[in-house]
Amino acid sequence: MQTVTLGKTGITVNKNGFGALPIQRIGTEEAVRLVRKAYDAGITFFDTARFYTDSEEKLGEAFDGMREKVYLATKTAAANADEFWEQLETSLNNLRTDYIDIYQFHNPSFCPKPGDGSGLYEAMEEAKAQGKVRHIGITNHRLAVAEEAVASGLYETLQFPFCYLADEKDIALVKKCEEAGMGFIAMKALSGGLITNSEAAYAFEAQYDNVLPIWGVQRESELDEFLSYIEHPPVMTEELAAFIARDREELRGEFCRGCGYCMPCPVGIEINNCARMSLLLRRSPSELQLTPEVQEKMKKIENCLHCNQCKSKCPYGLDTPGLLARNYEDYKRVLAGEVSVK
Repeated sequence: MQTVTLGKTGITVNKNGFGALPIQRIGTEEAVRLVRKAYDAGITFFDTARFYTDSEEKLGEAFDGMREKVYLATKTAAANADEFWEQLETSLNNLRTDYIDIYQFHNPSFCPKPGDGSGLYEAMEEAKAQGKVRHIGITNHRLAVAEEAVASGLYETLQFPFCYLADEKDIALVKKCEEAGMGFIAMKALSGGLITNSEAAYAFEAQYDNVLPIWGVQRESELDEFLSYIEHPPVMTEELAAFIARDREELRGEFCRGCGYCMPCPVGIEINNCARMSLLLRRSPSELQLTPEVQEKMKKIENCLHCNQCKSKCPYGLDTPGLLARNYEDYKRVLAGEVSVK
């Protein structure tokens, strides 16, 4: 069994972390069953967030009475100290605990620091002094903010997108965290569902001793794949390396990662899926993307106001309205039978 230690926190867990964002989409009974199955198989790190609707509550129910046996990480999107304390207390109540192992600032547009005027870092330090927070972390999708957090020496963990589509700057960030003694939590290890070979995804992450990937799990079949890697962890082979090289070639350039920070849309466009529909059609069973429900979602692109709110909020600097338009045109051609997909 492969393990990873999250830097100076000393937290040592199986190389598989459980990303609890997707369990907000399923019922409580099923979510609790999946989470407990993961724990029974050896997964002890569970990551959620205050604004993953009822994800925290489902984890709280799953681990009620056995809190000390797992590590719980959650996040706050607070903009000031008052919101910080309110969200912290809500998370503690939801998780049925009196402490959070890693409390993370949730994708802030800046790196919170003492004296920056927001009061956020001071509140985090006070929460740690009170024992309500054990370790201070930050999550981000912006490389500049992530690098500033590492250089600041203020944070014990960084959560950042990291998968086999990573570029040299992303890999350098992982190494900077290792040198700084910071834990690195890899989100989007499957690139929001665009990576469909979990064996290749795991083998890539396994090359980095300080990286803990958190896999977003919604279905038992998905969980079973990662549980199988506990006893038989994939390693990088020539075959997997060649597969990754082909995927990198196909997915390089401008594409939506599905992070959702462009949302909500003023006219209700589901941007984080519609802006990458062409890739979803070709990399997942296409019939899932051609249902009347999905067709209706794609048709909403016709109502785009071109307000550019989504573009201004994209952490990757994408031309989101342009991506939506191109994906919609491609989608219509697929529906008309002019273009075939697998």
